[in-house]
Amino acid sequence: MRLTILGGGGFRVPLVYGALLTDRGEGRVTEVVLHDLDAGRLHAVARVLADQASATGDAPRVTATTDLDEALRGADFVFSAIRVGGLEGRADDERVALAEGVLGQETVGAGGIAYGLRTVPVAVDIARRVARLAPDAWVINFTNPAGLVTEAMSRHLGDRVIGICDSPVGLGRRIARVLGADPKQAWIDYVGLNHLGWVRGLRVAGRDELPRLLADPALLGSFEEGKLFGADWLRSLGAIPNEYLHYYYFNREAVHSYQQAERTRGAFLRDQQARFYAEVGNRGTSALELWDRTRAEREATYMAENRETAGAGERDADDLSGGYEKVALALMRAIARDERTTLILNVRNRHTLAALDPDAVIEVPCLVDASGAHPVAVEPLPGHAIGLVCSVKAVEREVLAAAESGSRATAVKAFALHPLVDSVNVARRLVEGYRAVHPGLDYLK
Repeated sequence: MRLTILGGGGFRVPLVYGALLTDRGEGRVTEVVLHDLDAGRLHAVARVLADQASATGDAPRVTATTDLDEALRGADFVFSAIRVGGLEGRADDERVALAEGVLGQETVGAGGIAYGLRTVPVAVDIARRVARLAPDAWVINFTNPAGLVTEAMSRHLGDRVIGICDSPVGLGRRIARVLGADPKQAWIDYVGLNHLGWVRGLRVAGRDELPRLLADPALLGSFEEGKLFGADWLRSLGAIPNEYLHYYYFNREAVHSYQQAERTRGAFLRDQQARFYAEVGNRGTSALELWDRTRAEREATYMAENRETAGAGERDADDLSGGYEKVALALMRAIARDERTTLILNVRNRHTLAALDPDAVIEVPCLVDASGAHPVAVEPLPGHAIGLVCSVKAVEREVLAAAESGSRATAVKAFALHPLVDSVNVARRLVEGYRAVHPGLDYLK
């Protein structure tokens, strides 16, 4: 089976390859094609993968190319993890937004909109090429903003594109852990959009254990989300929010913390990864060891400003192991081998949430088999949550409309309607600020 990874020179690709090395089953991936626009980054990542493969017999063969069409032909699965504009673009997204006093995070608020506006046209082009060159391939999307990009690609690929994210998986794992349950045996009632969802129940042997967690301040304070949001707020919600909702519930504090930081997250990663890609070419350097050290630092500093704002302290060691690569592998295995499983994924709504239309991409538990991912029926969200979901989905639709039409006015509307942008005039300045630093937004007229 052939897997093509778009963004194959990306720093997190070795996580995917490492997961593939653990799969020894029939029908496993035997060939990995890396595609990237940067040949130097491709070479660097290929070195890390070669070190990983050296300790494993019969490892998947790895090839690399800068030709997109060549990479797509013959693919059974296409893993999309591109970053349009690179980490320099992410740092610019943060800087422009923070100068206006609003959040610039890469998937939430102004930064997410800017990232979406320059990524959607590229993702749509990829989707069209997949439909033409590899019509039987399944696309697994991890390109951020994951829900928005998945919806853009679904207009050309239908249900053959599925978005993944490790945030719901990590959240469910942490809740199960503090409750003393096996995450593999628990049913996680999680509903929302990507980076905008809530765990409303965790059932073990038919019993919902979440009320026990919400009633115990000590348990609530023992894991990441409890530390971020505080026990009182979680009890008020009656649910455990995805960690990214900290940007909504504590927006003023988050923006202030980011403004006071020495460097934004994007700037930190830009500088860190520049060092990695420069050093990995040095003779005598173990590419895998260098990658491991860099990744450990990256994971330990994840959402550091939010944890500082909440007084949450350092991340737990169990939360530093990533997870999206495991979701991707489980998804590929379920489809390729008809190994039926349940995963939290980004898929078209169909009739899952009544407040949204069937084509809206949501994040929800899905039953997965050889025919794809099928969202399960869920209880309606409470008013405060469905209001936020509908509001953000409306913004995503304006982003898609702006990307399709090239309308600057529609782009302004997308920014202005977002709950974390507090003025139409701010929205106008954001569009001009982003156009000034991103050549990829020149299409907005």
